[in-house]
Amino acid sequence: MAREDSRGGRRDRRDRDDSPEFADRLVAINRVSKTVKGGKRFGFAALVVVGDQKGRVGFGKGKAREVPEAIRKATEQAKRQMIRVPLREGRTLHHDMEGRHGAGRIIMRAAPQGTGIIAGGPMRAVFEMLGVQDVVAKSIGTQNPYNMIRATMDALRKESSPRMVAQRRGRKVSDILRRDTGPAEQAEA
Repeated sequence: MAREDSRGGRRDRRDRDDSPEFADRLVAINRVSKTVKGGKRFGFAALVVVGDQKGRVGFGKGKAREVPEAIRKATEQAKRQMIRVPLREGRTLHHDMEGRHGAGRIIMRAAPQGTGIIAGGPMRAVFEMLGVQDVVAKSIGTQNPYNMIRATMDALRKESSPRMVAQRRGRKVSDILRRDTGPAEQAEA
């Protein structure tokens, strides 16, 4: 099933990029060294967040001897590990959440329009690549960017829309979103 491209070479299905254009953000780059017989070998580790800014986001890490190669590897891994997150009105979260990973714990809250992204470092990158415009988030515990991003992704996996909740319960979305009546009103009805 391979086809020839315009350069005369062959390309198969894996080489095509049918997916929409993704934005990426370099969160952290770290110089790492390996001690060998002749001295030290230096390399680089990169942490990258990738998203389509319409509700899909992923993160990846890559290590290589040169910075551009480490970033490329991290970006490829991030594209493979993308998750879809339902957003309310395409700008904020549906409900408040908490995420954990290792010593990292984060709290995310939905925010009214115009609030902006109130979040620190690595979490901000995740929200920007996800397409969230209004959110308040707080990191408690670790400041390690790897664990902060993993805790953020853990919380985003727990996000559920009213449609998902209604489907899980076998109800209508209007039943889920309807405001609860007070105890006095329930007794009269």
